[in-house]
Amino acid sequence: MESHSASYAAAGVNIEAGYEGVKLMKKHVERTFIPGVLSDIGGFGGLFAPDLSGMAEPVLVSGTDGVGTKQRIAQIMGVHDTVGIDCVAMCVNDIVCCGARPLFFLDYIAIGRNEPEKVAALVAGVAEGCVQAGCALIGGETAEHPGTMDPGDYDLAGFSVGIVDRAKIIDNARMSVGDVIIALPSSGLHSNGYSLVRKVFDVENADLGAWVDELGAALGEALLVPTRIYVRPVLAALAAADVRGISHITGGGFYENIPRAVPEGLTARIDRAAIRTPAIFELLQRTGNIPERDMFNTYNMGVGMSLIVSRDTADAALAALRAAGEDAYFIGEIVTGQERVVLA
Repeated sequence: MESHSASYAAAGVNIEAGYEGVKLMKKHVERTFIPGVLSDIGGFGGLFAPDLSGMAEPVLVSGTDGVGTKQRIAQIMGVHDTVGIDCVAMCVNDIVCCGARPLFFLDYIAIGRNEPEKVAALVAGVAEGCVQAGCALIGGETAEHPGTMDPGDYDLAGFSVGIVDRAKIIDNARMSVGDVIIALPSSGLHSNGYSLVRKVFDVENADLGAWVDELGAALGEALLVPTRIYVRPVLAALAAADVRGISHITGGGFYENIPRAVPEGLTARIDRAAIRTPAIFELLQRTGNIPERDMFNTYNMGVGMSLIVSRDTADAALAALRAAGEDAYFIGEIVTGQERVVLA
């Protein structure tokens, strides 16, 4: 017997559309399956059996986040297959800062009207992010919210769980004067500060398809470039070098995120001139007349993640990161001081 409720449909919830969405997303979810996955989509819980071999004291590490108001630009442009990458990135990039390898991911989509093709596109992006991170998408939920969200609106969030041997947790305890700071370039704005972005560019009224020469792309296209996922290169660096601190540069920029990896009594001294800042940041700052301090306190400014490594293994770390596809470079060092970060 097919499940159908005429009363629920009259209230604005189309459960048949939900079933169709699950069918359409199935092929995307299956792309992410890695050893350890024990369940298919559609059950009450996602099952995963981690491989604990070689670990003396396994520790689970979790992270959760959403895409934020960047997804409003996706809705305006009708491009729904990239923000899922952002959602995964915001979670897995956080947990790899502890040295953890992501195992699995679950998503949650709240949507005004359940359109199966749109939901499948969102999940396709999530699946692509999971493939990039090397983790499995083992479950999720789509909830239709008629009357509380406009039909075209949605909100995408998720969480990931990873694992690390307790002795290998990155906790800054061994950080010392002379350690080197390495930058991993961002792909652009990533997924933070979009309330300011939307205000500056007046995205509700702007022509987001208009070409911008200095960006080499349409404005909307540049604003939707997905967040880079740094899991594989960071794990490669961890295997090759003595990594003593990792920061995912998200909301709060340099001034909030780098200090989280630096212990009291030490300062991350960043060479401002060394930072490679993409054109989208310069356009945003100029258009909105935003002070430079605010830019560095809101955006990644071209550095999506920073690693602090011992000086004697810095070259090995750089080589491992570059071999993994990251055009990493040095941006500073650890010195004695009371401020956790200084740009000079």
